Amino acid sequence: MAKILNVLANAFPLWVLSCSSLALARPEWFAWFRGPMIVWGLAVIMLGMGITLTVDDFRRVLRTPWSVGAGFVAQYTIMPLLGFCIARLLRLETPFAVGLILVSCCPGGTASNVVTYIARANVALSVLMTMCSTLGAVFMTPLLASWLAGTYVPVDAAGLLWSTVQVVLLPLVAGLALHHGFPRLVKAVLPVAPLVSVLTIALICASIVGQNREAVLESGAKMLIGVFLLHAGGFALGHLFGRFVGFNATDRRTLSIEVGMQNSGLGTVLAQRHFADPLTAVPCAISATFHSIIGSLLAGIWRLGAPPDDRKNGKP
Repeated sequence: MAKILNVLANAFPLWVLSCSSLALARPEWFAWFRGPMIVWGLAVIMLGMGITLTVDDFRRVLRTPWSVGAGFVAQYTIMPLLGFCIARLLRLETPFAVGLILVSCCPGGTASNVVTYIARANVALSVLMTMCSTLGAVFMTPLLASWLAGTYVPVDAAGLLWSTVQVVLLPLVAGLALHHGFPRLVKAVLPVAPLVSVLTIALICASIVGQNREAVLESGAKMLIGVFLLHAGGFALGHLFGRFVGFNATDRRTLSIEVGMQNSGLGTVLAQRHFADPLTAVPCAISATFHSIIGSLLAGIWRLGAPPDDRKNGKP
């Protein structure tokens, strides 16, 4: 049973792509999943991540501060600046530009850990990087979004901060408390948690795409190109940054995945809560599809052969 659940969770890109495609054809199928349900859905995802964390994870961060710190810096410099530049260069319409910038200011996506595992990269480092960028999002996402997206529309930085605390920090802390307070319950839930997170993300994306079906179809290639360039550039520049700071091949792949994959669900929730134009959430929803597909393709390619440094160390 555990293997089946794992296979279904690893099919993350297929779930997102299938549900988003269905939402374009049959938006009414996903009309029920909207409003507060999207917020609660993201909270469930973050709770699922929280129950995988332990106090020892935080101690490990202190033992590998350089690697994790490099990932944090890459996440919150490369993606926000890339999102801003792409929005300017393509001259995206204001709601799409704001949405692209907003999702670029979000932390690494929780699905990055799954993709890292498939790519045979450093899963432990991936988890630590995701954890730190997620915790950092409480301050970094509102700050960067206010600075960069504020050039297009007024941004409620305080509101973004409070929403991020509600849907990121509180569920993570609750999950951490459950892990230590109710270990038997957590052990029973853990095998199902990844699949629940994957299906919830797919529903969030499908709901946003379905609600804005006409705008998605009318926006044409420009917005899609913008979202694609954001994630393709994130994967490429993350890998280059890893080379620049001296990471080995395995850790460069890990950093590439962490930078290239964003928490699109968080971007979607923040867009819906704090921006008047509903179209702002569309790039965030499209983002999940693109980063999942690109990440999965890269993982498949990298999985075909172990990194050179792994071969030297005799790893499989």
